[in-house]
Amino acid sequence: GPKAEIGDCLRRVQVIASNDLNERVILSLREQNAKIDVYGIGTHLVTCQAQPALGCVYKLVEIDNEPCIKLSNEIVKTTIPGAKSCYRLISARDQMLLDLLVPATHAAPEVGERVLCRHPFDHQKRAYVTPSKVVELHKVVFAGGRRQDARDSLLDIRAYCQEQLRTVREDVLRPLNPTPYKTSVSAALFQFLNDALQRNQPVSELS
Repeated sequence: GPKAEIGDCLRRVQVIASNDLNERVILSLREQNAKIDVYGIGTHLVTCQAQPALGCVYKLVEIDNEPCIKLSNEIVKTTIPGAKSCYRLISARDQMLLDLLVPATHAAPEVGERVLCRHPFDHQKRAYVTPSKVVELHKVVFAGGRRQDARDSLLDIRAYCQEQLRTVREDVLRPLNPTPYKTSVSAALFQFLNDALQRNQPVSELS
């Protein structure tokens, strides 16, 4: 009868939620097992509420093959001198372990070989890592004013990002108190950085 037809129609209807949705609201709705098929996100899709502006700057680390360093009272603003290569170390479970900076003239980490990874400014934070996979992250995009890489489509870029997210540990991605993802330096770069700090850091005078 008519009621049965209406019931069949309602079971096929999609539920769409909108109105100032952000990631926290959506997470809460999913935890409550809300029967929502589609989320309509507008304002918070184009403006990130948690980070409305991208705060970053380019800083020189080398001029004419001569390493240079910026010193600051805030350690996070102190640069790591010299040209570098960056490698992502992947575990046997195909998960990102950390990103490792090494001097550009040094060899890349080897699969299956233990490498010492250090925090650039904290002597106590260090770990040995034996990667099952090593991915080089640096790619030349522009050289001599010309674009060097292939022009990937938006769909290709989206697929790549989704694939990368699948290799990030859950504790790094969790919305509440996530574990910071680590970027470390090799033992050689750690020593080079600390030597540069010793040479260039002003020495206080007391009298």
